[in-house]
Order: sequence, then structure tokens, then C-alpha cells
Amino acid sequence: MLDFLTQKVHDENRQGEAYAPFAVDENQYKKHFYIESYGCQMNFADSEIVASILQEQGFGATRNLEQADLIFINTCSIREKAEQTVRKRLTDFKKAKKSNPGLLIGVLGCMAERLKAKFLEEEKLVDMVVGPDAYRSLPALIEEAETGQKAVKVLLSRDETYADIAPVRLDSNGVSAFVSIMRGCNNMCSFCVVPFTRGRERSRDAASIVAECETLYRDGYKEVTLLGQNVDSYHYFDESVGEAVTFARLLEKVAMIAPDLRVRFSTSHPKDITEEVLQTMARYENICKYIHLPVQSGSSRVLQLMNRTYTREWYMAKVDRIREVLPDCGISSDVIAGFCTETDEDHQDTLSIMEYSKYDMSYMFFYSERPGTLAARRYTDDVPLETKKQRLSEIVALQGRLSRESNEKDLGKTFKVLVEGPSKKNPDEWMGRNSQNKVIVFPKPAELKKGDYLEVTVTDCTQATLIGNVRSEK
Repeated sequence: MLDFLTQKVHDENRQGEAYAPFAVDENQYKKHFYIESYGCQMNFADSEIVASILQEQGFGATRNLEQADLIFINTCSIREKAEQTVRKRLTDFKKAKKSNPGLLIGVLGCMAERLKAKFLEEEKLVDMVVGPDAYRSLPALIEEAETGQKAVKVLLSRDETYADIAPVRLDSNGVSAFVSIMRGCNNMCSFCVVPFTRGRERSRDAASIVAECETLYRDGYKEVTLLGQNVDSYHYFDESVGEAVTFARLLEKVAMIAPDLRVRFSTSHPKDITEEVLQTMARYENICKYIHLPVQSGSSRVLQLMNRTYTREWYMAKVDRIREVLPDCGISSDVIAGFCTETDEDHQDTLSIMEYSKYDMSYMFFYSERPGTLAARRYTDDVPLETKKQRLSEIVALQGRLSRESNEKDLGKTFKVLVEGPSKKNPDEWMGRNSQNKVIVFPKPAELKKGDYLEVTVTDCTQATLIGNVRSEK
């Protein structure tokens, strides 16, 4: 398990969010489905694919459980807490079947393969278990489950990318959208379960990615985030034109759609982010100057045990090169405390590489093993829990200082900000992000609307947020 003390990778405000594409939907549907999503951005993007497939078959989304004929939970296997939450929700849903015997309950996503026997046979919580590469089969699986059979399909694919399916957007702000560019992962990091739950890496057709981004722009979106477990290893050969599309080339294609369409991406593996990507980022103003570059540990010995395939020195040289090519680039990271055999010296190496890299923010975890990973099979989880928590608290404290120092350096600077909507804490203020992915809040001019670009001068800051005033509209 990877447990978090603060600044979760998973947006905690969205965990368990119920999917519904329209505020007012006057369409008539033969049945209604309800989806709750847990985990990372990829899972939420997958729920949008599921919604598209089901709506093509005449099913409508609802946020009203009592209206639902089908209930799905899209699951995550990275955190034990998520699994506990999903099991509790499934127990709640099972109770609902007493008053609605025809209700069907299904588990989608990363937990499907590993826990299918428990959910279906031992605990009898669900009627369907569907893996992340089997969503096209949902209509047939629903028909099977309606006959009283348990419907299961969890086999992983070597070529499924859902490239031809236009997701039905979970329209949270109408400004920013996620676009999946690849699925699976070939990096066998010893602590990670993703290669076993999402399968091998495969890249989506580049033309379909660009077309989806063009459609989003025409629909009023001003920002797309290209998603993948390791976007920098994206590679697609377009046989129709004989062109090999690297991630750098894909970035360029999307950036060229329109100068006011911002382009972000997540996540990068340090070993794969190339000079070509950095130079492309430097060439296009609308490719955001922000890289999430997970380090995991600052100890070369521990990195080898994690199978991260780089050393401490190599990672530091990569940070140096990013700063050379993109002097204003924001960098964030993932950090794991207490991996197997980690010593105090290893921990100090992690603190020092954080200090060297000067991350704007980090996602910080303490480690315990996940079933099925290489680490679970090869190593003993031998660092005491209290030691892990103490080391994590030191990591968090250091990152807190680094984040504040980073924000304080922005005092007096003016940034181009894309307005995303009202501030969560104060409805009389707007919030948006700059190119470096920092959140900025500022007073709300009467004529302003979501999706506008503004020049905002930073006047104050907290550890997590910049505070500013509008200088002039763009």
C-alpha cells in the first residue's frame, strides 16, 4: 500500500464522485446507470468512456441512486484505503437490492482482476466484474447479468486504447479536460501494481488524440491534459502517412490546434523525458511549463531496489537540464518514505535530493506492500511503521518549506492565468492556474467568465496558493 499523509495524488474532493454528464437531461432512456469513481485521473477518464459506451446503447446517467437500474464503482488498487471504501460502498448498494431486486451492481477497473473471486463468490457483493480493457463488452455483460448469471470479463488487452470512443465529459468546469493518450505501463517498478491491473503499454492513434482535442476546443475548452502512466514513452507509427509520432511530436500537434489552447501532460518517468520534449515545450508558449517528475527516493541503492533504472546523480542531472532549457519550469514529484531496507542514510539522501530539486510541491507517501507487486514477492517490508511515519513527517515538513519558498519567489510577478471558476473558499473570488500549475486566487471582476485569460500580479501567498490582483485582461 502507498499511504498518504498530505497532498494526495488522488484528488480527495473527487473520490466517490457520481458521474452525470448533463445538468438537465431531457432524453428518454430505457434504463439508468450510476457510476462512482475512485483513484487517479485515468479512472475518472475511463468512467467517461464507460458512459459513452452505455449511452450509445440507450442507457442514461443519473446521480440519483433510487433511479438507477445499474450501479458501477470504478476502482483503484493503489491504496488500501480505496479498497476499504469500495467494499463499504458495495455493502451499502447490496442492501439497496432488497427494495429493488432487479438492480445490478458491478465493479469496474483496477480492482476487478485481483478481487473478482471475493466480490462475486465469497462476499456476493456484485453481479458484474469488468476489467479496464473490457468496457466495450459492457452491454453484453449487462444482458448476461440480467438473466441471473454472474458476468465477468477481466482479461487485459495488448491493443485496446478506446481510440474511436468519444468520452462523454464529466463537465466539472467546462474549461479543462483530460485526454488519455495511452494505456498500461511497461515499467516494472517493484512497488507498483499498475502493470498487473492495467496491462502492457500501448499508445493510442495520434490522429484520434488530435481530433478529440480539436473537438474539445470547438466545444469551448481551453485546456487539455494528456494522460498516461508514462506519457514520455508514447510512440505511435501512422502507417497511412509513414510517420512515427513521438510524445514530443504529439505535444506539438496538439499545441498547434490553437494558440489559446493550453496543453499539459502527466505523468513523466525521469528515464524517458527527452531533450526533444523539453525543446518542444520551450518552443510553444501554450505548452505549460510544468513537469511532474517522480523521484520516489533520493538513494541510488533504494532506487535500484525499486527498479527505477536511474541513479541519484542521473536524476539530479535531469533536473539541471530542465532548468537550463526551461528556467521558469515548475517541477513536482512523488516521494515514498520507508521502502524496504531503507536506512536513515537513505532517508537523508531523499531529503537532500528534494532540497536540490526545489520541488514546487510533492505527493508524499509511506510504503507498505501491495499484493502482486515485485516488491511483495522479493523483499521484506521491514521498516517499522512508526519509523515510516516519522520519516514521512520530515519529508512533508521539508516540502512545506520548499513550497512556501517557491511561492514567495513569485511575489510581485505577473502571470497569465486561465480562469477555471470561483474559488472554493470564497465565491467572490476567482481561481485559476498559471503555466507552472500553481493555483492563483484573485478578486472577481464583474465582466469575467470561465475560460478567460488574465494577467494577474501576485501580491501574497500561502504554502499552497498564490494570491493576486488582475492587472489587465487578455
